[in-house]
Amino acid sequence: MLIKKPIAIRYSDVTPKHVYMNRRRFLAAVPLAGAAFFTDRASAAKLAVASRSPFSTDETPTPYKDVTNYNNFYEFGTGKDDPAKRAQSLKTSPWTVKVEGAVDKPKVFDFDAVMKMAPLEERIYRHRCVEAWSIVVPWIGFPLNVLIKAVDPTAKAKFVAFESLYDPKQMPGARYAGIPFPYVEGLRMDEAMHPLALLCFGMYSETLPNQDGAPIRLVVPWKYGFKSIKSIVKIRFVEKEPPTTWNLANAHEYGFYSNVNPAVDHPRWSQASERRLGEFSKRKTLPFNGYGDQVASLYAGMDLRKFY
Repeated sequence: MLIKKPIAIRYSDVTPKHVYMNRRRFLAAVPLAGAAFFTDRASAAKLAVASRSPFSTDETPTPYKDVTNYNNFYEFGTGKDDPAKRAQSLKTSPWTVKVEGAVDKPKVFDFDAVMKMAPLEERIYRHRCVEAWSIVVPWIGFPLNVLIKAVDPTAKAKFVAFESLYDPKQMPGARYAGIPFPYVEGLRMDEAMHPLALLCFGMYSETLPNQDGAPIRLVVPWKYGFKSIKSIVKIRFVEKEPPTTWNLANAHEYGFYSNVNPAVDHPRWSQASERRLGEFSKRKTLPFNGYGDQVASLYAGMDLRKFY
């Protein structure tokens, strides 16, 4: 049997057009209340994965329905279930990502071109949100450093800044969110180059649902979830620490680094324990979300209470 390699599969080719149209007709025939239930997977498509990463945790993944129906995506509303209801208005094709700044090879990547840059792999990562809940997700993508190397950063590139799509017509919930848009995030260059940092296109063997950051997002598993910016349209290499949305909104509570540090409480709640979505009991929060062996050396000598 001939198996097409992931690198040869275009995003636009993953779902045959006749299948996609049949799904659209099916959804149109479902009453509105039922349509919201089916949308998560009716619009998804299978992704060919080259391998499972050795970085994967052996923990049981959180159920798909929980991960796709309990989200922070303020462009579509501040309620945890708002993105699943409203993000289907997001148009994810065509999609481009502009890469600029302190690089020798600035580019505007078509999404299909990004998908061809490296074979896709599955990584089962644990995640921690500041609101004391956590998840385990099988993400699909490749290391962010693959894209970084392709644009040849200069010596001035000390940080990587990311920007999400902001389109009020597609994202009506943003006007009530109370935070500045477009959503922006950033990493130090050595953080961005670390092999754990993932440029992500899918989860649970399928393309990303809109509410989870389609079509392309960042996943940084040792930091709090808001660092893993969704629906990326711009990546800029800069010399100085870039602004980040939650730091702009409330610098007292959200710092640039945002590493998981259970020894430091959030001003409004403890970070020492967490509840996994779908579970009742709490568990102890791990430093760097359990990835300390891999990333603690990045912060050697730093006061992680000061650089929070």
